Amino acid sequence: MATVDTVWRATDTKPGDIDAALRSSLSQIHRDNAGYVPARVLNLVCVVNKEYSGEIANRLRRVGRYHPSRTIVCSVEPGRTTLDAVATIAAPSEVTDGQIGLLRETIVVECGERHLPHLDRIVDPLVVTDLLTCVWAPHGHNEAVDSLLDLAQIVLLDSVDDPEPADALRRGRDLSEKVYVVDLAWLRSTPWRERIAATFDPDPLRPELRTISSVTIRHHPDSAAAALLLIGWLASRLDWQTTPLMAHRGLVLEGSAHARRQDIKIRLEPDPTLQVRGLAGLTLETASGRSYSLDRGPGGLRARYHHKRGTEREWTILGASRGESGILGEGIRQALLRDPTYTPALKAAATLLP
Repeated sequence: MATVDTVWRATDTKPGDIDAALRSSLSQIHRDNAGYVPARVLNLVCVVNKEYSGEIANRLRRVGRYHPSRTIVCSVEPGRTTLDAVATIAAPSEVTDGQIGLLRETIVVECGERHLPHLDRIVDPLVVTDLLTCVWAPHGHNEAVDSLLDLAQIVLLDSVDDPEPADALRRGRDLSEKVYVVDLAWLRSTPWRERIAATFDPDPLRPELRTISSVTIRHHPDSAAAALLLIGWLASRLDWQTTPLMAHRGLVLEGSAHARRQDIKIRLEPDPTLQVRGLAGLTLETASGRSYSLDRGPGGLRARYHHKRGTEREWTILGASRGESGILGEGIRQALLRDPTYTPALKAAATLLP
């Protein structure tokens, strides 16, 4: 459906003026058609580099029904000393009698690096009070995120953005002690975790969880953090005792975890052929001779089962990948939920690195 936009612009402005203009625009829209009402679910505060703000806007436009109610984009431009702003209210073009059209509000504030340590003073007047507020800084700007922690209840991050997995996991762990963390690197592994859990869900196979003897994970060269989180999930759910992995032949990480019955060999290896972030494949082996493999493939995950007695099966799990826009949309949705498995997995993953 086509949209109608109400746009307000100002240069060298103040947060209070932006808020007043937005309230005035909302009031005018409602007077013109009482069927239009502002959506009131979630504030999303994005801190982005101005040169990449268009890319981030495109990602947000593709999240579909999980679009936040009010989006505040702090566009950072080096050297800027004043604030410029654009406030937009978008709604369905036609709302007939008896219908309701939800308004979505977007505020873009162009600011400078000097504003980041005190960004809360700019954002505070602009968030809708009594709503959950989520902060997302895809280009780093940890200083800005830290300044907003008193306003926010959720921080959206992507652990694979940091070139150093240890720094990424440490940052996630520190933030999780203050706010609820939604990690896109964790969400990318959801289909893999679901499939592992489903594999061992039948009662006859439950005991096999205690006999896992080897785990190999193949990942995008820049997504070691995602692989570590998956190992952390297994370790936290199965009560494995973890120790730091050792680098072997460059980027390969190898080591072992300790279970009640035996040690588990762990190997994380980058796959340079994978073109998208996340996991390329994994293999689980058990002491009883079973082997389960999942590999990314056309249309979904390619699953393989092998037993030393000679049994072999192979099949495709359709529709496992949601794409980057789907991952971001799921991240926004998860801001309204609570995943009790992430923090234990994060803590376990952190112990896998020196």
